[in-house]
Amino acid sequence: MKTVRLREADKLEVTVLVDNYSDVFLQGSAIAQRWFGSPPNLPLAEHGFACLLKVYAGSEEHAVLFDTGASTTCFFHNATLLNVDFDKIESIVLSHGHFDHFGALLQFLKGDGDKRSLLLHPDAFLERRINIPAIGVTRGMGMLNEADLRQTGVTIHKIAEASTLAENLVMVTGEVERVTDFEKGLPGAEAKIDDKWVTDPFRDDQAIVVNLKGKGLVLITGCSHAGIINTVKHAQKVSGIEKIHALMGGFHLTGPAFEPIIDRTVEEIKKLSPEMIVPMHCTGWKAINRLADSMPQQCTLNSVGTKYAFQ
Repeated sequence: MKTVRLREADKLEVTVLVDNYSDVFLQGSAIAQRWFGSPPNLPLAEHGFACLLKVYAGSEEHAVLFDTGASTTCFFHNATLLNVDFDKIESIVLSHGHFDHFGALLQFLKGDGDKRSLLLHPDAFLERRINIPAIGVTRGMGMLNEADLRQTGVTIHKIAEASTLAENLVMVTGEVERVTDFEKGLPGAEAKIDDKWVTDPFRDDQAIVVNLKGKGLVLITGCSHAGIINTVKHAQKVSGIEKIHALMGGFHLTGPAFEPIIDRTVEEIKKLSPEMIVPMHCTGWKAINRLADSMPQQCTLNSVGTKYAFQ
């Protein structure tokens, strides 16, 4: 397995542009800086995920966009409300090829795609569906169109293994190695591979990682279809850094198929001893509450528009 050299960052800011939850009355902190503005122009929430990373080292500053939510409505409204400067975004990383993560991508690239680079796993372009014959459900999941993206002029990097961006200050995990015995993917999820519908291996599921100086890794996930614990272990292995400072993003523990592994997942997270946990998006109400009960000092409830300032 390829290992990467991940430079230390002096500071990291993660601004949540799209998430499932919005609450303008949440208490903030020095790290979790809540959006504060005048109603009725409030942040919008939807079933989707997107965040903007700004990473600093000395005089260097780099901006990376991680996913673009499910809709153009939510993504662009919140980006405008938060005064996001799109011109400073150097790269876009896609966590995986699901509609709730690439929804605004094409529109974002139109007009100045030639200034951007897009990093994703080759499988992000697969056709996908949910197929549960026992209850008569077959539902398409939408599909990312490579030809449409290329028409914007964007430079597409299809990379399956771990890689770095922003002068080696940001790591993309690439395809996550499966090592746990309880994280088994999304039941009913299928992908068309070699023109056949098969159980979706979710090889494209990946996370973003930053090595915060003197503190350890800040790991941000999209949905963790590979398993949140698998993802952490993989990040530790390819970076050579064991300490987890913060764990944030979607952990995909929502619904009856995943509720049986909530306790096991929480126990494994406790062993990692992160200083901060920010469960978002597809983590689910029961799992978020379990994390909050088990690690009350570390767990922070997210709200759209929050900026997390790590340094």
